Amino acid sequence: MKFALTTEQAQFAETLDALLAKSDVTRAWVNGDHAPARAVWRKLADLGVTTLVQEGEPADLVVALEAIGFHALPGPAIETVAVLPALLDGMSLGTVAIPPHVPYAVDADAADRVFVIRDNVVFDAGPHSEVRSVDPCRRLFTVTAGAEIGRLDGAFERGVLACAAQLLGAGRALLGRAVEYAKQRAQFGRPIGSFQAVKHHLANAHIALELARPLVYGAALGAVDVSAAKVAAGDAAGQAARAALQVHGAIGYTRENDLSLWLTKVRALRSAWGTESVHRARVLDLA
Repeated sequence: MKFALTTEQAQFAETLDALLAKSDVTRAWVNGDHAPARAVWRKLADLGVTTLVQEGEPADLVVALEAIGFHALPGPAIETVAVLPALLDGMSLGTVAIPPHVPYAVDADAADRVFVIRDNVVFDAGPHSEVRSVDPCRRLFTVTAGAEIGRLDGAFERGVLACAAQLLGAGRALLGRAVEYAKQRAQFGRPIGSFQAVKHHLANAHIALELARPLVYGAALGAVDVSAAKVAAGDAAGQAARAALQVHGAIGYTRENDLSLWLTKVRALRSAWGTESVHRARVLDLA
């Protein structure tokens, strides 16, 4: 299976990369300052990122979420870009809980709109109490449902696809940081990137990400089940995280090192929008 981006999609990816590479907003979000990230989200809205579900091609969604994952942009990206555009005005941030697989609403304290979806029925909601997340950029909240406002079909499937795309981007970022650090860190008078064992770890992570990519894009086009894409992207991002941590050593564990922003993101997203066991069971049922 092989999928290639169109010229327009490749240019879109480059535009997103240029915009997000200039944004150093993650640390501010962790410290409770949402303003810098919201300014970036407004620029993304101007580019049409928040209306891709209604106006773009299916693969455009993957392009956008992969870029967001690569740059670790904070905020309810999956919810705003993939799940809730039909309920938002294009400039707002939205978040949602979809029990049982999405029991909490991420960043409900920062979102403009909060919802609960049960059996495709949408309810207005509000944050109730915070639940600790392994990712300091993701604040999880239980929510209290209010008035029923309509129906929304396919929300969970779109969220799973977007989560897979974000994992793919985060995995690529981890691998890229690991490769660069392997060129700089020296042992026994040589860069550790020249050691065969290190090369193997990095190569295996690269292969896993490249094998996951067509599954994620295939899921966007309906050729692959979204659960298969989520499992593959989660496994590949996890392998990239392990390789990056091994290359960086103990410094990679510290919150002061930016690597931790992607390590915790991957760990959180692998169990978000349905755990691995849930999606593996869905793939087995389809088989």
